[in-house]
Amino acid sequence: MSEQPMTETNSISSTVDVAVDPATAFKVFIEEVHCWWLQGPINFHDSTRAYEMRIEPRLGGRVLEVYDLNACDGLELATIIDWQPGERVAWQSSIDDVLTEVLFEPNGAGTRVTVTATINGEDRGSTAWVRVTPTWLARWMDRREHTAHEPIQMAKLALAVHYDDPVAAAHWLRDTFDFSPASHIPDEFTDHTWIEFHIGNASLILFGQSGRSSGVTHTPWIFVDDLDAQYTRLKERGAEIVEEPIHHGARWFTAKDIGGHQWTFAQASPRM
Repeated sequence: MSEQPMTETNSISSTVDVAVDPATAFKVFIEEVHCWWLQGPINFHDSTRAYEMRIEPRLGGRVLEVYDLNACDGLELATIIDWQPGERVAWQSSIDDVLTEVLFEPNGAGTRVTVTATINGEDRGSTAWVRVTPTWLARWMDRREHTAHEPIQMAKLALAVHYDDPVAAAHWLRDTFDFSPASHIPDEFTDHTWIEFHIGNASLILFGQSGRSSGVTHTPWIFVDDLDAQYTRLKERGAEIVEEPIHHGARWFTAKDIGGHQWTFAQASPRM
């Protein structure tokens, strides 16, 4: 994930209403998190190894970014410290100083799901649950009866578009073109974030112009199975590398072709 470290003491929260009873909402949230947590290059701490998100359904269970499906092991994100099926689940982060609580409360014929993150020091991405749950869980609830219960496999071709003001552009693309943002559009943009849209199973990624060559507005992203081998091949064949490999959630480098166009090559996730 691409969250930046924070050192504040505060709480943030979000809510979403879903058209099922609290017991079902709780079960879907926990047992189907691998379906509603979106695949994508910035949705995991290490998207090059992550298969899915998983929550072990018990007190003391782990919130996991799964790197090994057979062993059910990977990056432990948190430990469950409160487990009340149909009502409440809470976990303490293992990677920063964030406590997350999720409440499931009757609301008419459905359920109101409230996610609260309390930051008691540093935030290295654990507050993402507050931002993504309303959009991702609601979308999954709308389609879960009509689709396979498995993570969506993202395409190996994506497109990055560079804007002077990516936040304004994201709002325009959403409101004018009806593009669906993969998650909440941020209030401000930094050099170390991007905004992602999903069109079918392809990613449209919005970047700022900082550090980008003059005149570059669009950059194709190609996800490959072995990024190091791809880098070596391109260097041996004389391609100009304009951005050396970087690892920030995803791992990638950028090269120029014979016409001066820039192409970004990124390590594919295991499900691609």
